[in-house]
Amino acid sequence: MAKVAFIGLGVMGYPMAGHLAAKGHEVTVYNRTGQKAEAWVEQHGGAAAPTPRAAAEGADFVMTCVGNDDDLRAVCAGEDGAFAGMKPGAILVDHTTVSAKVTAELYEAAKAKGLGYVDAPISGGQAGAENGALSVMCGGDAGDFEAAEPVIGAYAKICRLLGGSGAGQMTKMCNQIAIAGLVQGLSEALHFAQKAGLDGEKVVEVISQGAAGSWQMQNRYKTMLAGEFEHGFAVNWMRKDLGICLSTSDEIGASLPVTALVDQFYKDVQKLGGGRWDTSSLIRRLTELG
Repeated sequence: MAKVAFIGLGVMGYPMAGHLAAKGHEVTVYNRTGQKAEAWVEQHGGAAAPTPRAAAEGADFVMTCVGNDDDLRAVCAGEDGAFAGMKPGAILVDHTTVSAKVTAELYEAAKAKGLGYVDAPISGGQAGAENGALSVMCGGDAGDFEAAEPVIGAYAKICRLLGGSGAGQMTKMCNQIAIAGLVQGLSEALHFAQKAGLDGEKVVEVISQGAAGSWQMQNRYKTMLAGEFEHGFAVNWMRKDLGICLSTSDEIGASLPVTALVDQFYKDVQKLGGGRWDTSSLIRRLTELG
């Protein structure tokens, strides 16, 4: 069992840290809103720390799961950041979806301090985090990954090293690119079924067993048909992720025409007041705007 710090107790981080405690790891948590850290300790045991630096002191592994590039820099770097408290040889595992740029920056900063750094973004949503069944895509040095993998296993269904530093974030971009097109296609299919006077549930029962089947279809079609969008990954966060994808595509010379289009569709959803709706709310855009 390891001594672990977990920084960031949002809808993903809170249950992920809980799985670490349940597996017997010694867990210290930090959250920007201290009340949430205190609530976590009351539920799971362990300890709460007032700063990322304090949480990281003496830890073998520091896990981060925050919002964006700036949030990640804030909890890693600086006088109160995790790097300042980590002991030589400790490894930081970042589960945030961020740019390859900030990943490269923090990887180099970690190495300069004698620390390990693994970029390890996650997929599987809140349900995956709660059930300990996340897909974890990693980039970094092989030795750091091999040391961290058993700890990550507390909440992972699959955990793989895809390459050097940044490869995990690049793979997460592939994930979000694929999801964007899938959700739009599913939204259009369900919208079409409704306009055609078909029973959407019966349609999905049939087509989900063929080539059209997907995780999104299996897990989201009922709530999409019901117009319920309060349970998954928020549109605001998806637009942040797609922005990273589109910016990176320009840098590497990739073409993402469908992703760019769906990003604008999500912008329309935001205009409808749906920034906090989950990503399956693309169907609402079709019913509201046509």
